[in-house]
Amino acid sequence: VIPYGVDTVPLAALEPKPLDHPLRLVVVSRLAPNKRIDHAIRVVKALGDCHVEAKLRIVGTGESEPQLRQLVKQLNLDGAVSFAGLLPEAQKETELRQAHFLVHTSLREGWGLNVTEANAMGTPGVVYPVPGLVDSTLAGETGLVVGEESPQAIAAALQEALTAPEQYEACRINAWKRAWSLQWDK
Repeated sequence: VIPYGVDTVPLAALEPKPLDHPLRLVVVSRLAPNKRIDHAIRVVKALGDCHVEAKLRIVGTGESEPQLRQLVKQLNLDGAVSFAGLLPEAQKETELRQAHFLVHTSLREGWGLNVTEANAMGTPGVVYPVPGLVDSTLAGETGLVVGEESPQAIAAALQEALTAPEQYEACRINAWKRAWSLQWDK
């Protein structure tokens, strides 16, 4: 796998981002069946069932949006999941910077460009163990790679992360530093 360069310029310095409540999650993706955004929505439900308050911001549009909006209503997550639509780069970077984690539940990726973009904003990913995502996310170093492709696995990894804020901070720093090495000029 050849690492993919990004145009997103990493932050000059990381600002503090304590791992507190509510847990702020973001998805940046085309809303298509193979991206499995429904799994990210179900992560919020699984966390809530374990009394962990989480907010999910979904950035992007696509053919699955009506079904995803229906799922949010069905699971009574209207106050916890919001849709941002397509955003200009600066606003997308703000969403990535404010989140504690990027959630990536795709079936497969060539690389996982949005993982590197999130890392550039000081945000680690929590991803499924699929081709591309296991390359763009270094397990336990720049983010979390769960053991199985399920919303419950991501929810469990996030719950564990909440108990280890120092490890979260180390992941943030490592992810941000790695993003510097994935600039086109490198």
